[in-house]
Amino acid sequence: MTIRARYAGALAALVVLLAGCGDGDPAGRPTASQSATDPAGTPSTTAPTSPSAETPHPADDPLVLDPAPRILDWQPIDGPVSNTVTTNGEWTLTVNQAGDRADLEGPTSASGSGSSGERVSDAFLDDDWAVVVHQDRQEQDPSRAVVTNLATGKEFTIDGGSDIPTTTGGTWALGGGHLLHATIGADGSYCLASVDLTTRTSSLGWCAEKRHGFNGAHITPFGDSLMSFDDSQPSCRTVAAVSGTQLEPLPGVTDCKGWDGVITEDGAVWSVVAKDSRVEAAHFYARSGDSYVDLGPGTSGTLTWCHGTTYFVRDPQRDGEPARLMAYDAEGLTIAYESPAGQAFLTEPRCGGDTMNVTALAESGDEQVSAALG
Repeated sequence: MTIRARYAGALAALVVLLAGCGDGDPAGRPTASQSATDPAGTPSTTAPTSPSAETPHPADDPLVLDPAPRILDWQPIDGPVSNTVTTNGEWTLTVNQAGDRADLEGPTSASGSGSSGERVSDAFLDDDWAVVVHQDRQEQDPSRAVVTNLATGKEFTIDGGSDIPTTTGGTWALGGGHLLHATIGADGSYCLASVDLTTRTSSLGWCAEKRHGFNGAHITPFGDSLMSFDDSQPSCRTVAAVSGTQLEPLPGVTDCKGWDGVITEDGAVWSVVAKDSRVEAAHFYARSGDSYVDLGPGTSGTLTWCHGTTYFVRDPQRDGEPARLMAYDAEGLTIAYESPAGQAFLTEPRCGGDTMNVTALAESGDEQVSAALG
């Protein structure tokens, strides 16, 4: 299965799961601010607008940021683009084209895991850990995660037999030496578990109400987040920060329309999906203190935190434009990557510690590249 097919399939599965909540435009889109970016999203050649340099804007009138090109120093990743490769500069984690095996290679060791009866649902790599999540293709057995300590090469497994067991499928996230995964609570509710990878100890966190669920967990140095959804018809989505057993909805996110969300040092970045008939089409926003900014259109499910910056994919907004990787931090909104010419598609960006990894599928030629961030 191709990367494009895996990505599209994941979105389609989540659409079926959530069942949407209407087709209205996202609340909080700019009503008074004037943008230096035209309606198609064509970037200015001027420096990006810094949100910290402006008068605070409320959620219903966010400052529209003008992105400027600031292309990172991208280098080709060895191997076929049909494999999905994440590197942190020293180690590489490769998921094969079939999606049933992952191989980890580094300066001191190499290992691999997988089987034809499983698919690799997630593969994470940072400066200290590698985590490969295997899911039963029949979706009957709990997922299992193979965790590798890069410093020692030692492995251990988190699965249905762990102190806090995994469940079938569900969200996973790696960051700050801990791993988040879904589990089933004693009363049958859907819960979030956290694993301290150094001590290998697990703790049970927030649990959704019965028949409710969650997805899209993210970890940054400033907090954990996820997207919850209820069992109403249509379903209502909420992007929220999660701490222990507490869930706190992010302020300023359109009711029932949020999708991605990450916690930043003084706020958050999130996306809104206005029409569930076009679930891939999102609009991104951010909050810094009491001020809100409009980051423009992007692709749902691509929000990624890496080395102090938030990234998301923006599909071509008009014929002939490239697909872009957008970057947002305290300095403003920039364009970090542009795809090769022709119709193009970017997969979800992959963070490898302080290295960003991008795969572009384009008419003029696919490419897989990485860039050191610091």
